[in-house]
Order: sequence, then structure tokens, then C-alpha cells
Amino acid sequence: MRTISRRGIFGLGAGAAAAVGLAGCGSLDSSDASGRSTGSGGGGADPGTTQPARPIGDGSTSYTGKQPHQPAPPVPLEPGETPPQFVVFSWDGAGEVGNGLFPRFLDLAKQHDAHMTFFLSGLYLLPESKKRLYDPPNNARGASDIGYLTDEHIKATLTNVRRAWLEGHEIGTHFNGHFCSGHGTVAHWTPRQWRSEIDQAKSFVKQWRTNTGWTDLPSLPFDYDKELAGGRTPCLLGQNNLLPTARALGWRYDASSPGGRQTWPQKKMGVWDLPLQQIPFPGRRFEVLSMDYNMLANQSVNSTKAPAYNYPGWRRQSADAYIQGFQRAYETNRAPFFIGNHFEHWNGGIYMDSVEEAFKHIAREKEKGADVRMVSFRQFVDWMDVQKPEVLAKLRTLEVGQRPAGGWKGFMSGTGATGTGTAGSPAGGQRTAAGPSAA
Repeated sequence: MRTISRRGIFGLGAGAAAAVGLAGCGSLDSSDASGRSTGSGGGGADPGTTQPARPIGDGSTSYTGKQPHQPAPPVPLEPGETPPQFVVFSWDGAGEVGNGLFPRFLDLAKQHDAHMTFFLSGLYLLPESKKRLYDPPNNARGASDIGYLTDEHIKATLTNVRRAWLEGHEIGTHFNGHFCSGHGTVAHWTPRQWRSEIDQAKSFVKQWRTNTGWTDLPSLPFDYDKELAGGRTPCLLGQNNLLPTARALGWRYDASSPGGRQTWPQKKMGVWDLPLQQIPFPGRRFEVLSMDYNMLANQSVNSTKAPAYNYPGWRRQSADAYIQGFQRAYETNRAPFFIGNHFEHWNGGIYMDSVEEAFKHIAREKEKGADVRMVSFRQFVDWMDVQKPEVLAKLRTLEVGQRPAGGWKGFMSGTGATGTGTAGSPAGGQRTAAGPSAA
């Protein structure tokens, strides 16, 4: 059993709060994407790719060609065409720590032909025995507010990250030490310090073989310098100073804004700003941020082991929050819907059950013929980047819960009015959020 620091769970004021990814414990087996035991990291064609793997650096990563299982290249919307409903499920930390949650959701995505984003914490590939390789800004060397993983769990994380990429998912970053409070908080980091943190996060992914000494595991099948297109900061803190660095590195998006509204996004400092969003919270007078920890913070006041008699009602409330957030966007302004999660069994695992229920609800809509696209953040910005600026500007005129007056055809042809309010969203606006929320 590993003891994990919980520094960093704190409120950010009305309508915002911080969430921390807590590592778990347990045992698991190591297997590759095909379910076989992990083997040699030598050459040969990588399963799921069309050309031999070409090692990069020490062989921790490799170039294997175009990523498999990607959607067709996006095209601009035609005049009068209704925009698709995009949904992005993302995971902070992305470590497999023996609870089976990483492969559980990979299996779910594969079953429904969906893609997701995994924000990998770099420290999850660094053995604790080598922790002094990490030099976090404004903190002691080797310090971390999340736990280092056991060797067994590092191997399992490598297995699942490898599988995720081969199945078409995105590997982003959740940085390293997850510092959310005190002098060393990421909220105080400068652009130069963010650059140091990113360089280290990348190095732990690109040099896991050197740092672990393991030679019998396959390499990760991607070039992380090219794969890394965005991230989410710990506790949704520090974005303003991160963005200049993100832009200089060529990042295409950042998912660190707290308390976003369900409207069409825009760029901030040249980078797509893709926030967690305020969504309906059934039975409450305020809205909640679209992440599992924020459900927990409002239901059990940050306790991860509340009395079990609460679980059925809380599970239902959380699932309905995600579903109502999806339905509100799909039936009105078609704003993309962003959901954040952690691989955690908080409060008996109810948040994993609720997000799975919401995932299946959304997937059923897609499978019934609705133009719903369950994609990664990078796939979403691929679509955004080919749209005409005037089309995106028109979409941004639609408020939360607001559908185009006269229908989408007229609106997207330039002949419709800006929009009309819908039931449950006064004047097309949004109810005031209150209480804690997180990331």
C-alpha cells in the first residue's frame, strides 16, 4: 500500500476548485496492446502499424509512421450545414496503478469506436529510486505532491500508454509533480519554469529505458516531441504563464481553464483554449465543473471514502450531470463538450461508473445516427483549424443552451438570426455556478 500526499485539494472560489489525481495501489500484469506478455524492445514492425519501428534516442520511443485509427481528414462546413457535436473524454495522470481503470476505458472506447486524450504525468514513468532526476521549479529536488509509482505500475502504465496510442488515442501531458499549494505551486511558475517542467516531463517519457534499465519491454510507438500537442495543468492553475511557453513550443491547445461555459471556444495567446465546463448539477441550484473530482467535492466535501449509503444517489446525480451537459449542447448550440477524469476508485468507484454510463449514453446517440464525434482534443482542433474564421465567429454568437432561430440551415447560410433561448437556460444564458469545482 502506497501513501499518497493529498496536498492541493482546495477551493478556488465561487464556481471553481482544485482537483488532484491520487495514485492508487494493487497488483496487475504487464501485457502489450495485443494482451501478450511484454517482450523485446528490438526492431521489427510494431503491431498496428505498417512499417518497422525506428528507435529514437535510447529506444524508449520510436517512429512507427502515421498513427493508426485516425478519422478522415476534416473538411470545412458547407453553407447551411449543421456542425457536428464533438465530445472529448480526457484523463489526468493516466497511470495504471493496479485498479484496472486504464484498460477498462480503453476497452470501452474500442467497443464504441471512440477516441480520448490521456494527459500523462511524466513522473509516472520515473522510478522513485531516480527521483532526484526531477528538479521541480520552486520545490526541493525529487519532491512531488503525487506519489511515484512502483516498478510494476510503471510497466503497466507503459503497456497502456502504448496500447492507447496504437488504438488512436492522444497522449498529452499533465506535467510532473502536481504542485497546487504553498510557495511551490504551479500558479506562481514563470514561462521559463514551465519550460523546465515540460522539458523534464518529456525527458521522463523519452528516456524511461535509461532511467529504469529495462531492456525487455517494447518502446513507445511515437515521437513524443511530435505527439505532444497540449496538456492540462495541475488544479487548473498557472495557465497565463504557461501559454507563452506552449505557443513557443508549437502546442495547439491547452485544456487548463477552469469554469468554462458550454460555448464554442477560441484561441488565447495563439493557442486553442479548451476549458472544463460548467454543466447542470441535478437537484442543485448551481452548476458543476465537468470533472469527476468536482462531483466528489460537491457531494462529499472532498472525502474519497464517504458513507456508502450515499453512493447510489451520487452515482445517479453524476451520470445525469454529464448526460444533461451533453444533451444541452447537442440540442442547442452544438458547442463541444469536454469531460475530465482521474483513474480513481473514489467513493467506491461511483465516478468511474457514472462516466462510463454517460459515455455509453453518448455513444448510443452516435450509433443511432446522430452526428456525434467522440474524439481526442487534438482531433477536435484538427477540425477547428480547417473551419473558416467567419463560421467559427458565427458559432460563438450562440450562448449556452441557445439554438439558432429558424434552424441551423438558415443560421449557417448567413440568413438566420443569432439564436433563441431554450427551456432551462433563461434567455439562452447560463445559471450562476456556485460551490467547489476542480481539475
